[in-house]
Amino acid sequence: MPPLSLTRLMLRDFRSYPALTAGFHGRIVVVAGENGVGKTNLLEAISLLGPGRGLRGARILEFGLHGPEGPLPWAAAGRFRGPSGEFDIGTGTPEGGPAERRVFRLDGQPAKSQADLAERVAAVWLTPQMDRLFQDGAGDRRRFLDRLVWALEPHHAREVAAYDNAMAQRNRLLAGERREGRAPDPAWLAALEDAMARHGVAAAAARRGLVGRLNAALEGGITGAFPAARLSLHCAVAAALDQAPALAVEDGLRAGWAAERGRDAAAGATLSGPHRADLGFTHVPKSLPAALCSTGEQKALLVAVVLAHAALIEQTRGFAPLLLLDEVAAHLDAPRREALFGALAALPAQAFLTGTDPAIFAPLRGWRRCSAPCPGRSFRMAIFPCRKPPESLYYG
Repeated sequence: MPPLSLTRLMLRDFRSYPALTAGFHGRIVVVAGENGVGKTNLLEAISLLGPGRGLRGARILEFGLHGPEGPLPWAAAGRFRGPSGEFDIGTGTPEGGPAERRVFRLDGQPAKSQADLAERVAAVWLTPQMDRLFQDGAGDRRRFLDRLVWALEPHHAREVAAYDNAMAQRNRLLAGERREGRAPDPAWLAALEDAMARHGVAAAAARRGLVGRLNAALEGGITGAFPAARLSLHCAVAAALDQAPALAVEDGLRAGWAAERGRDAAAGATLSGPHRADLGFTHVPKSLPAALCSTGEQKALLVAVVLAHAALIEQTRGFAPLLLLDEVAAHLDAPRREALFGALAALPAQAFLTGTDPAIFAPLRGWRRCSAPCPGRSFRMAIFPCRKPPESLYYG
């Protein structure tokens, strides 16, 4: 079965690119160049060809190349080859539509939903901003986990969004009670809490399931020379699912939220529920929480989790995801970099790597300039077929 691969990328007025058409014919693509030449923009464009807000999580108005009157209408399109053959995905500003809207097209036709894209394409990424994952708040780690779940269960995003929407409405009703001194309709609150319970338990169950599967993959040594990592989900709802069936957990959540309305109204927020979940990382050889590890060890743990996740997607969905690794070699020593390149060569996934120093990628010997140069750009694009391990690369 052929792996998922991006064979052509076309951009128009996207970020720093007035126009770009680039073909990719290898399985590992390295983009090396100075800061500010558009390396991350290229990866972001690829990430936007799948569901979600892309690797930066940016607002739609940030994507368009800025002109004298503000952001221009923009477009990004890719041609893919996958297990089901070739297909095209496009996204960007709707023709004649508002700049703050974004539309998708699948094989030239409007996509019904982002779930349609998720069935065809999966992508996982590492960016320098994610290096702060262990120091940032629980919300950042929870969103990181949700992206991992989404790549395996495309409908997970719908459950999370439905839960967040119902919770936001509940918070507004309770805030109105505190502000205006009148009790909201209890039936309306009960209906919102019912929706929160159903969607929240589904989301917590999906997170719990993925953490278990990832830990099994990590324990199996799938990440090679990278340190073994262990994930832990800190979530009262997930813990309750260990002890009781889902319907009983839903009933408990409804009863709990009904009893906590006064407290939550005073706080101006819902203080309990799956939206409070956190994801823990442990460096297994040292039995040390990731937050206490060195910067290099934290980076290695993240790489291990992403590689295990990519392998899990390949086993589950029949194709490996695109790997978008922005400045991935930063904070990795030479042995770990070579281990990364070896893991990428072994994994049946197309990978895009960026870096400022081409010498870092020296273990991927035999690299050459891309046959489709990017005019006006001061970076080089190199394609590595990786038909053999890095020490014996060749081009056919």
